Amino acid sequence: MTEDARQPLLVHKPESKTPPFAILHIPHSSTVIPSDVRTSILLSEEALARELLRMTDSFTDELFHVDSSVGSPVIFPVSRLVVDPERFLDDALEPMAKRGMGAVYTRTSDGKPLRLEGNSSERNRLVAGYYHPHHRRLSDAVQAALDHSGSCLIIDCHSFASVPLPHEWDQAPDRPEICLGTDEFHSPEDLVSLAVGLFEERGFRTLLNRPFSGVLVPEPFYRRDSRVRAIMVEINRSLYMDETSGQRLPSFAALRMRLHGVLTSLVGALSGPRQR
Repeated sequence: MTEDARQPLLVHKPESKTPPFAILHIPHSSTVIPSDVRTSILLSEEALARELLRMTDSFTDELFHVDSSVGSPVIFPVSRLVVDPERFLDDALEPMAKRGMGAVYTRTSDGKPLRLEGNSSERNRLVAGYYHPHHRRLSDAVQAALDHSGSCLIIDCHSFASVPLPHEWDQAPDRPEICLGTDEFHSPEDLVSLAVGLFEERGFRTLLNRPFSGVLVPEPFYRRDSRVRAIMVEINRSLYMDETSGQRLPSFAALRMRLHGVLTSLVGALSGPRQR
């Protein structure tokens, strides 16, 4: 369980040399665990496969897409079990650190040991090798959009299990089809209203900040630059995959097109008037 033969479909660079306005941040789609990281993970191959199925936002690198002239993906290349780029590095600021799931997980989704705790040298190596480079790529993409367009929209792209996983704070069973996460600084009312309306117009049952909340914005811009707008889009996995086998459902292609329509309308509505 060290390398993933399935390559993301959206890792190509846009054909246009013009920086896109929208950044599709896709942090949890990979199942890749490099061999030098696998040795520190305590799970058997079978247990690791189960944990990857639970914790991976499977196929989000395929589901989330817009035309390359207006949006570009930034995809984390390894599994979140290696390091999670969506977590605060400081455990004091990261709520999930209390459950052993800070930037570098020491516990599985059901609370079992994933790797030994207290190995600061291993943690530092993973953060330096994967976390910081990814955030630099994301920051560079945002800055390029700002330099060209004067504004940037980050769409933080995720999926979630149809039944709450043990580590999740929200254990309510009535999960929506789409969860939109917001930030009081980076998610202005017009953005949120537009996103909710577009998803509901296309028949998606949508909730705000349930079962997950918030949205990732790179640290150089976080709560500093209002030109960076951001929204998290989480899609219920039962809409597109068999959560037991990990296989796509027959509805996958149709769902991908529905999602493409929403994202294209969202980006188009927000990017046009602000383009230089």
